[in-house]
Amino acid sequence: MQIRTLKEQYEIKDRILKERLDTLVAPLMMECGIDVWLIPSKEYNEDPIFEVLTPSGFPTARRVSILLLHNDHGVLKSYCINMHDHELEKYYTQDWDIKNETQFQALKRVLERCNPKTIGLNYSDDFAYCDGLSVGLLNLFKRELPETITDKFVSAEMLAIRFLETRSTLEMHYYPEVMALSMDIINDTYTKEVIKLGKTTCDDLEWYMKDRVNGLGLTFWFPPTIDVQRSTGMFSGDTLIEAGDLVHCDFGITYLGLCTDTQRLAYITKITEDKLPDELRMGMIENSHFQDIVSQSFKVGKTGNEIFSEALTIAAQENIQAMLYSHPLGIHGHAAGPTIGLYSDQKPQPLKGDLKMHQDTAYALELNTCKVIAGYQKPVFFFTEESVLFTKDKVEYLAKDRTEITVI
Repeated sequence: MQIRTLKEQYEIKDRILKERLDTLVAPLMMECGIDVWLIPSKEYNEDPIFEVLTPSGFPTARRVSILLLHNDHGVLKSYCINMHDHELEKYYTQDWDIKNETQFQALKRVLERCNPKTIGLNYSDDFAYCDGLSVGLLNLFKRELPETITDKFVSAEMLAIRFLETRSTLEMHYYPEVMALSMDIINDTYTKEVIKLGKTTCDDLEWYMKDRVNGLGLTFWFPPTIDVQRSTGMFSGDTLIEAGDLVHCDFGITYLGLCTDTQRLAYITKITEDKLPDELRMGMIENSHFQDIVSQSFKVGKTGNEIFSEALTIAAQENIQAMLYSHPLGIHGHAAGPTIGLYSDQKPQPLKGDLKMHQDTAYALELNTCKVIAGYQKPVFFFTEESVLFTKDKVEYLAKDRTEITVI
């Protein structure tokens, strides 16, 4: 797949920013009861939300940069109170008369003009992406602003979660393109030209995938991992890949401001084989069926814990040995929104699992099923993960061939 030029990538990301500002922020502020959303950042210590709300040509905060979003009766008014910057001011009205007032005098003036009942700040005991306000900045605000303003400070954690988890129309339009690029790299890796039997190790494949991403000028949001299952167990690291191995990769990139997260399987045929062994094929069919069980459990208003419990209950009734550990996906790889189980803790999760599912969101449908297969000393795990959109009350898989094990 042809990678877009850097200029095109910036233009797309900035169109997405404008759309998110124009269509998402004011309704979500109203939903969460926040009149003004205040997002300050220090240079090189940026709030995660600040980075999402600034354009491609504005790489870092300048000294202290302050974004102020005001929901004015359903109309968003966006201000920046910081040093002049041409790129930032395409999206925010600069409202600081630097020659005649201090930065905090300007902030006080704008806040008094907005006259909010609540001022949301990004601090949270429980959600990392919503906890970007530094102690130093909070103390500075309390020193420089009167109590008539600071008494209105509230946590904006739910607003931040809703903003981060919601995908705009343009994001949903471009997500299949992002996914296609990720799948191109996986499919290129799963070839006999790349995997040389008895010579290529799991580590070699991981570095191959890293180099492919780096060569495209992109980043992976987590290092790719490769492991193999064979008759004697599961192996990784410097293990040489051999005929009869079931190869598993876990891989995610960031492109156009969106993350993918995908796990796919490949089988290395033995000399006596010309296709995937039937027991592995049937195991993959069962795994794909469990994916459908999970996706059919997705409903607006359900919590992550309810989806987790419902899907595993159905699997148990059908005698499917399964684990479920799915998570939101989007601007971040492990994104804001409801947790649907953890690999290391297969039970309902407090707080993060209690968050409810909403429309126009994305998820990494991450899970595994397990079967006893003849010739293997241990049960075989079918590890899979699919990037999906949840919109219009249904799940859309972003990649093709999710029911297949690649045959090499």
